[in-house]
Amino acid sequence: MHRRRLLPGLAALPWTTLPGVATAIRPAQAQPAAGPGWVPDRPIRMLVGFAAGGSTDTTARIVAQALTPALGQSVVVENRSGAGGNVASEAGARAEPDGLTLVMGSMGTHAVNQSLYRSLPFDVARDFTPISLVALSHCLLVVHPSVPARSVAELLALARAKPGSLNAGTGGSGSSQHFALALFEHEAKVRFTQVHYRGGAPAMADLVSGRVELVFAPVVESIQQVRAGQIRPLGITRQERSPQLPDVPTIRETVPSYGFQSWLGVFAPANTPAPIVERISTAIQAAMREPAMRSRMTELGYEPVGSTAEEFASFQQAEIRRTAELVRISGAAVE
Repeated sequence: MHRRRLLPGLAALPWTTLPGVATAIRPAQAQPAAGPGWVPDRPIRMLVGFAAGGSTDTTARIVAQALTPALGQSVVVENRSGAGGNVASEAGARAEPDGLTLVMGSMGTHAVNQSLYRSLPFDVARDFTPISLVALSHCLLVVHPSVPARSVAELLALARAKPGSLNAGTGGSGSSQHFALALFEHEAKVRFTQVHYRGGAPAMADLVSGRVELVFAPVVESIQQVRAGQIRPLGITRQERSPQLPDVPTIRETVPSYGFQSWLGVFAPANTPAPIVERISTAIQAAMREPAMRSRMTELGYEPVGSTAEEFASFQQAEIRRTAELVRISGAAVE
């Protein structure tokens, strides 16, 4: 793990508008022709840039399972972990735009990494076709039971009384946990000692054991520990309270300017024909409307979306700009 203190001089960041709400849709570009009613003639692979068993992998497998009957071909998840998801992204960018290769992307792989890495062998906007925003993810501000604070306000009082005395774990420099924490420090005008781990799992393990006092943990990665009473939730980064955790206040109830979200979405290589994009996007949208799917995603801590391709393209462009500013002000760097 690596400890560092947040650099001063942070600036407030805008909350990215959700798909379809006051967004500017990117004009469609010319694409190769494809026959109507596209039907894949071979199994489809969905690339995931992280190891099996993680939250991105789990979501990819749920989506792949739903797409298999809808598209009439098996959708097989292929894990290609490494370089913060860039290994899978590069493979996806270089694949044929025939609908047979998809990528389960995230805020990290298809927005943050464009600014976090100095030189990528691909461009997250130019080399991909957004298909559908699958789900949003938010973080819980959770503390070890030994921390006396029972609310965000009480935690802020502790932090202000002894700046830097509380250790805050993250999943690594440039992770969603890091950005959520950095924004909180800025908006609330407090300072913690940041402890960067190589992934969210070791950060959560050290929170449970009491080696760090607090973590901004994705709901999907912390809800089981919360339910088991191993950690205490003080707030959630949503703009409104979660229906799944209605007793957990939003952080913005105490810090009105604060809000943070990350996301997962499906991409195809650039220049994938429009009928193929439309077919896959429509299938994902339909899957995300199914009550059983929504219940399953919600149970995992996600907010299911299922956007159109146009909405997702506009959303991604806004996220690339937002996360570039997050990288700049947080001092995030690849270790």
